[in-house]
Amino acid sequence: MAERNVATNSPLERTSLAYLDQRMAIAKRCSHEGVMAGAKAAVVATIATAIPTLASVRMLPWARANLNHTAQALIISTVAGAAYFIVADKTVLATARKNSFNRPSNA
Repeated sequence: MAERNVATNSPLERTSLAYLDQRMAIAKRCSHEGVMAGAKAAVVATIATAIPTLASVRMLPWARANLNHTAQALIISTVAGAAYFIVADKTVLATARKNSFNRPSNA
C-alpha cells in the first residue's frame, strides 16, 4: 500500500502548536472553573442538608429510630455529590459554550 502525501494546506497541517497550546489552556481553565464551582456548591449543599438531617434525628421519633449514623452520612454525602457534579457540569458546559462563541481569530 502506497503512502499518501498530505497537502500542506490541509487543516491538520495548519493547526499550529501554539493554537493547540492555547486550546489546552482554555480547556484546563474551563475544567478548573467547574471544579471550583462544584466544590463551593458541595459545601453549601452539605451544610443545607446536614442541619435538617441532624435536627430531625434529634427531634422526630421516627427519624431517631430509623436513621442511624450511616444513613445520615449517606443522605448528606449523596446531596453533596449530586450538587458537585450538577454544578460542575453546568459550569463546564457554560464556559465551553462561551469560549466557542468568543473564538479568537487565527491570525
